[in-house]
Amino acid sequence: MSYWSVALEDGIAVATYSNPPMNYMIGPAVLELIDLVQDWQRDDVRVVILTGGIAGKFITHYSVEELIDLARIPADEMKAINRGYQDFVLGFRRLAKPVIVALNGDTMGGGFEIALGADIRIAQAGDHRIGLPEVRLGILPGGTGTQALSRLVGLARAAEFILCGRVVAPERARELGLVHEVVPDALARAKEVARDLVSISPYALAEAKRALYQGFELPIVEGCKVESEAFCNTMVSASGLAQMRRYTALPFDARRDSIDSQ
Repeated sequence: MSYWSVALEDGIAVATYSNPPMNYMIGPAVLELIDLVQDWQRDDVRVVILTGGIAGKFITHYSVEELIDLARIPADEMKAINRGYQDFVLGFRRLAKPVIVALNGDTMGGGFEIALGADIRIAQAGDHRIGLPEVRLGILPGGTGTQALSRLVGLARAAEFILCGRVVAPERARELGLVHEVVPDALARAKEVARDLVSISPYALAEAKRALYQGFELPIVEGCKVESEAFCNTMVSASGLAQMRRYTALPFDARRDSIDSQ
């Protein structure tokens, strides 16, 4: 791979993106990541972490030079390419493994849309910018940004954020609900969270993720049907039954500590 390097240790795949000097996302790097997502279906991969390999940059944004080239092709072809990119970002939700992004620097435009496709977003403290500035370039977020952000923070807040082309510092991003945490070392914290997730039944995580994302797009009654199916699947699974039995075998005063999270 030219742009992504992957290290797998104890079930945690850490994928690091490097495209100096600015760490812009480009088409060949997207194709590499699509192949990686397919490869991560393997059973030995339990959690995925995406991070940046250039100091102060996660994925700065999508290459504007490449977007200008894209604008020169026929409209139908351009739309097909764009829809393919959207499907690529949504693919992180379909991946039956937790996906964590360690935002260790600037994360804007297409880079932030990739982050929005992940399950857990951990930002690194520092002079970094997070957001969707596309309208300031005369375009708009086209890689799921308008839809993902409005579902994450609500329509009114997303409208203000996108229409003003806002980019914010990590702590403000946390206050707005764009990221879950801001820490001194995003990758170290992501690995800590990943190690905890590895200790959880992969089937339970996969079904919980399916219930969350499939159900969220439906009216609540229909969403609850998805949840019920996923719940019953885990209830009769070998891992679910084994872990529930281990829990009930513990003394009452030991049960709370046995399910404490980090």
